[in-house]
Order: sequence, then structure tokens, then C-alpha cells
Amino acid sequence: MRRADRLFQLVHLIRGRRLSTADFLADRLEVSMRTVYRDIAALQAQGVPIDGEAGVGYRMRAGFDLPPLMFTKQEAQALVAALRLAQGQLDSGLGRQAEEAMLKILGVMPAAARAAAESLALYAPLSGLDQTMRDRLAKLREATESRHKLRLDYLDLGGAASERVVRPLACYFWGPTWTLAAWCEKRNGFRNFRVDRIQGLSLLDEQFRDEAGKTLADMRRAESQA
Repeated sequence: MRRADRLFQLVHLIRGRRLSTADFLADRLEVSMRTVYRDIAALQAQGVPIDGEAGVGYRMRAGFDLPPLMFTKQEAQALVAALRLAQGQLDSGLGRQAEEAMLKILGVMPAAARAAAESLALYAPLSGLDQTMRDRLAKLREATESRHKLRLDYLDLGGAASERVVRPLACYFWGPTWTLAAWCEKRNGFRNFRVDRIQGLSLLDEQFRDEAGKTLADMRRAESQA
């Protein structure tokens, strides 16, 4: 990696975290800690507002902006590949916004990077989800963002139907299958619901707040310990 590219990446890493240790930065940049110390000193000498010291960590003072991002050919191709793979599995609104964001990014790329991205010979079918699933995913995502409880009419793998009131926490994609991670008030515990087995979906007026033991972080922690 050229030194100029390394310095840019160093600024990006420090700016994106509350506190970054020299050990973390050296590992991410694949350089020695001595090189990190030297690069940070060089950036500080050029007026980049990095606070901190060796053995403690570094952070960027508020108000510092990076220049417009410049992507390599490989990075540009990776962005296009990710979009093409994801589009067929996203709800209509999110898929449309992702495509518009990509067009904006491509529009400011250098010509060589843009040409490499647009000519990438990697495609994915756009017929992954039918419109019913796309609409359902959009409602689940919006409820998760607005923190509204949901009433679900659910059919489990054994064919048993049930009605649940849940706190939607996140949507997960598992190959062809989407699931809703939620706190189920009926079972008083975390549950994963297959989105294609949700028979009915109602947004409730009641919103919820984080409560100890009922958050997504709690769910992940419980799953990691299982």
C-alpha cells in the first residue's frame, strides 16, 4: 500500500471509531506499531486534529471532514457486486434506494474505476422475492426502525397457527429465507419467525423502548452462549 493511501486509510479508521489503539490500527493496516506512531505524528504535523497518545489510543476531534472518497477498481467492483447480489432479496423501497445510491457513487468515480465497476461480469437474478414478500419485509423493516410492536398471525413448521404480539428487533437473511428476530410477548422470550410463514401482519400503535434483557444485543448474547 502506498504511504498516501495508508495515511488516508488511517484517518478513515480513526474517524470511524470512538477510540482506536495503535495495536488495532497496526493490525488493520498490516504494518508495525512503529509505523502507526510515525504516520500519526505526520498527520498531526499536517494539521489533522488527532488526539491521543501511545499506549492509550487515538480519536478524531469533532468537525473534521474527509475529502470525497476515491475508490480503487476492485473496491468499485465490490460495491456493484454487493448491490447486484442484494437487490433481488430486498424490499422494493430499500432496493430502489440502494440503486439510486450506487448511481450517485458511480457518478463521482474516476473514469477507470467506473468502467471497471459497470463492466463487472457478475449478475444475480432479480426475481428472488415475490411482491408479497417484498411488501412484508418493508413493513417489518419500518416497524423495526420506528419501534412499533407488531401483531403476527404465524404458521409454524408443524402447521400450528398462533397469534403473537412481538417487538421487532432485526431482519436476517439466510440464503433464500428471511427471518424476523423479535421479543415475543406471548412466550416471554426471544423468537425467530420465518417471514414466509407470517400469514398476517398488523402494525400496532404501541411503541416500545429498550428494556434490559429484551434487546437485540441481549438476544445475540443469549444465542452466543447457547
